[in-house]
Amino acid sequence: MVGQTLVGSPCRIWKQILNRKDGSFIIRYRLYETCVNLEIVIKVKNEHLPMSPLFFKGPVYEEECYCPYENLSDWLESYKCPQNYSQIQSDLEPFTNIDFNIIRNDIIKEFNHPNSVSICHYIIRSNKVYRYCYGQHVGFKIFMDAILLSLARKVRLPDIELFVNLGDWPLVSNTATVYPIFSWCGSDDTKDIVMPTYDITESSLENMGRVMLDTLSVQGNTKLSWSSKIEKLFWRGRDSCRERLDLIDISRKYPDLINASITNFFFFKSEMDKYGPKQNHTSLFNFFDYKYQLNIDGTVASYRFPYLLAGDSLVFKQESKYYEFFYKQLKPYGHYIPIKRDLTDIVEKIRWAKKHDDVAYKISRAGQFFARENLMPQNIFCYHAILIKEWSSRLKNKVVVLDGMEEVPQPQNSCKCRPSDSNGKRVREEL
Repeated sequence: MVGQTLVGSPCRIWKQILNRKDGSFIIRYRLYETCVNLEIVIKVKNEHLPMSPLFFKGPVYEEECYCPYENLSDWLESYKCPQNYSQIQSDLEPFTNIDFNIIRNDIIKEFNHPNSVSICHYIIRSNKVYRYCYGQHVGFKIFMDAILLSLARKVRLPDIELFVNLGDWPLVSNTATVYPIFSWCGSDDTKDIVMPTYDITESSLENMGRVMLDTLSVQGNTKLSWSSKIEKLFWRGRDSCRERLDLIDISRKYPDLINASITNFFFFKSEMDKYGPKQNHTSLFNFFDYKYQLNIDGTVASYRFPYLLAGDSLVFKQESKYYEFFYKQLKPYGHYIPIKRDLTDIVEKIRWAKKHDDVAYKISRAGQFFARENLMPQNIFCYHAILIKEWSSRLKNKVVVLDGMEEVPQPQNSCKCRPSDSNGKRVREEL
């Protein structure tokens, strides 16, 4: 992989090769400066693969570079995004003609509870991001800031106004007035507009950066083939719900089937003597030494589910009222094995998987394929962008920056954009 900067010096490029252990490889790279005449050569035994070499004459920009497409529809097409998502259509169905001049103060009054709720009011105007936050604990605004700023560097976003829930619990009750609140987690008894979680969004933005775990890295850090894995269910996590403690009881009764331990006590400290001692943290990469994984709720949905699916083990998923943006696309016994909320059938289901190993393997592969097709960084960008586009079409009021809002600045960067073409569209080559 070679290329030149705009002044002719070699590009600084960090590349990484991840072996999926199934005959396929992930090759990814991160640019640290704008690169032109980029050539990517892929050879096996000194022979070019059919698509090699790939050559990009025009500039390929680093993540921090502000060179947005002028047209969102063009960007979505170039990024190979779908036309829409069924979850977005469902979430936005109650909101057909929103006038924030009418409901803005009602939303603030309803959710401005500093001791229990934290929300941020965002405005995107002329491709700049502004916000005002309510609540005592608003540190998680950095995650929403990051994805909005990243998208604004890539494409000129429509002017929009929205309120974002900074907590895990969805806020909009089915039985109350349905206000438009964007949240990272949904549930069967709430009406929040669901976005990709802050966890998978951060890992998509920061992969090959300061974040080690993402849906790509987890595929290249498993060590054992299916037949070599330990035939047990493996789980580690906090004491975030009673069912996690119940799992410890079950694992002690069936140590030949389940290896489970609590890594930190917070919610049930008074029961530490019974369910402890707490165990050291285990890297998720090491989870996949075991053939079976468990996705069990914490306080809400467990945000590790995308990484468990992307790995190469069979995932058992607890029944739950909580969901992330992609859950409703999954099929029980197609992508994972469902288990009851109270875990009373978990031993039976593990024994079934051991007895039907070929079927278990096929389900694990289907779950992994789903993750590869739907939960990669590209998919996370697409989901956010389409959600913003669809939301903008439902706003009636003119979007203006309100008094007291602060601008969220873009990171400083000295990159130079390619001049606009004859159609007035900024050209940004995406790989």
